[in-house]
This record gives sequence, structure tokens and C-alpha cells, in this order.
Amino acid sequence: MRTLRIARDWGLPDWWLVSGAIYNQVWNSLTGRAEMHGVKDIDLFYCDPDTCWDAEDRVIRRAETLFPAQPPVEARNQARVHLWYQDHFGAAYPAVTTCHAAIDRFACRTHCVGIRLDRELQVYAPFGLDDIFSFRVTPNPVLNNRETHEAKAARQLSLWPELTVVPWPID
Repeated sequence: MRTLRIARDWGLPDWWLVSGAIYNQVWNSLTGRAEMHGVKDIDLFYCDPDTCWDAEDRVIRRAETLFPAQPPVEARNQARVHLWYQDHFGAAYPAVTTCHAAIDRFACRTHCVGIRLDRELQVYAPFGLDDIFSFRVTPNPVLNNRETHEAKAARQLSLWPELTVVPWPID
């Protein structure tokens, strides 16, 4: 909640706390594990039409001063992802103008979840929450993210052996 309150008060455009910091906490709660078990970082997405590196770097540096150091909060402008994705992952990534569009493209449908705090807690889960509560890691083949799905699933299975991993669909 502290991270959500800080993010809300910061006022980044179209911000969402996403992915592992959410579903890992659900799995920890349901299995009786420590609260931050398996959480490497907290991903804070925002979508700013200013896609220059300097603008995002200012946000990254500001996040370092606003949030506790552990786990690190990684603030990233989703409107910039298409500029570096091909070089990093070897595949095209169409530009997005909303964080919802970025969340929709995660390698696993299970991971497609975001929350934010305004007056009330908002949840964005385009594929619903059943996979999370059913301990199921389901692929999202909207992009060719097979390697990412498999790597994330293997890491998560090592931390939460209760999980069932659904294999990537055969082409």
C-alpha cells in the first residue's frame, strides 16, 4: 500500500503497479509464505508521450528517492518500449499509448494484471484473475514471447511448486 500511495501522490501519467508484485503476493498469502517471497522488484508502469531517454531517466532517478530501496521500484515509460524492444528481445514491439495495451502483451496471461490507487483500488486484469488464484501460469501468445514465458514459469515453479505451467501453444 505504501508503494501505491507514493505512486498515486507522484502523479505519473497512466501509472500502474504491475505483474509480479501482485501475483507473487497473492501466491504468498495463499500458501503461507513470507510477504515478499519471490518478489525481485516492483514494476511501476506509466505512459508518457515524451519518449526521450532523458525524460524517462528523470523518472527513474526520482523513483530512487521516493521509494524504499528494497525491493527496488522500477519505473518505466511504456510509450518508449517499442524503441528498444527489438534490440533487446529480437522481435518487433508495436508502440503503445496506454499501460493497458502494454499489460495486455505480457508473455503470460497470468501476469497480465495491474493495480493503481486513486480514491479506491483499481484492478486491470484483461484475462481475469482465475489463473492467479488457481496457481496456473498460462501463456499469452499475442507476441512471440515463448522464451520469456518459459523462463518466468521455470523461476516461479522453483519458488511456488504448487503452480501448474501451461505450455506455449504449438504453432
